[in-house]
Amino acid sequence: MNSDLLKSLLAGVPLPLVLIARDERIMAANAAARAIYGAGIEGRHYITVMRQPVLLDAIEGTMRHRQPSQARLSVSGAGGRETTWKVLAAPVSGEGADGVLVSFEDTTDLEQAGQMRRDFVANVSHELRTPLTALLGFIETLKGAARDDNAARDRFLGIMEREAGRMNRLVSDLLSLSRVEAEERVRPVERIDILALLGASVAALRPMAAEAGVTIEMTGEAADPEATILVQADPDQMTQVFNNLIENAVKYGGAGKQVTVDVSRQARDASLRAPAVRIDVIDRGEGIDAIHIPRLTERFYRVDSHRSREKGGTGLGLAIVKHIVNRHRGRFRIESEKGEGSKFSVLLPES
Repeated sequence: MNSDLLKSLLAGVPLPLVLIARDERIMAANAAARAIYGAGIEGRHYITVMRQPVLLDAIEGTMRHRQPSQARLSVSGAGGRETTWKVLAAPVSGEGADGVLVSFEDTTDLEQAGQMRRDFVANVSHELRTPLTALLGFIETLKGAARDDNAARDRFLGIMEREAGRMNRLVSDLLSLSRVEAEERVRPVERIDILALLGASVAALRPMAAEAGVTIEMTGEAADPEATILVQADPDQMTQVFNNLIENAVKYGGAGKQVTVDVSRQARDASLRAPAVRIDVIDRGEGIDAIHIPRLTERFYRVDSHRSREKGGTGLGLAIVKHIVNRHRGRFRIESEKGEGSKFSVLLPES
């Protein structure tokens, strides 16, 4: 086969391809393969280029037995990011092209998705196992040693009620997250007054805030009872967003502190490329270390697991917020400094 034609065929395939001749030297490689192994690899012995043992075993097996073989290859790239390749070594024969064709398929996203599924199942199992174990233990105790102990029975029933409530919240959040993810690509069409919705959420949460010794202040556009801001939104989902953010601010802001809910309008937001309304929920709590901020919207990620569970958190709230805001074509931002409190911001395109 004409070498120019061979190289043009390899160049036309988006997957990295390396053709190894019978003399075990690299006959041709396309640009995608050179991006992995560098320029100038043609003419070199393949062992000096491809040094990964699993890959060498696959190529040697194909050369020896003239049968296709596969390998899984992990390569660390720039910034420490690991790329996973599914490698196929296949025998080829023909005029001027006898040897082995090695192709690389990037399966990094599939590997990460699989790992996410495994982590999700493990996290859900862990979150359910703890309250279930407590419930089973107390039931066994109530059936036995504490059967006639009224004080112990009342105490245990109170703990069981709390653990059952925790499981109920977890299942509810899991179902909510599932629904939000299923609808994420469907943009809401209803036009609602976002200030009225926000005001209703604040009013509903004021008793809980008062019990915790926290005051909620509404500023900016939210402080004007006559103001109206219309956006395309799902009222139930946006209520869930506001309730989650304000409730978190009350829980973690600290007793005796103030939570501020500020609403402002922007003639044009660069990230949305449109007029926008910005809702900031600001607390004066301990703040969050910068290392945690990028991961706060991950499922079950907690800065302080014990404290979060004590306050009734499921670890899914901010993940739900992120998906809801994405569905509304908005942006969700978190700013915080240790000792300075936190600000959670929702930006929505104004309709």
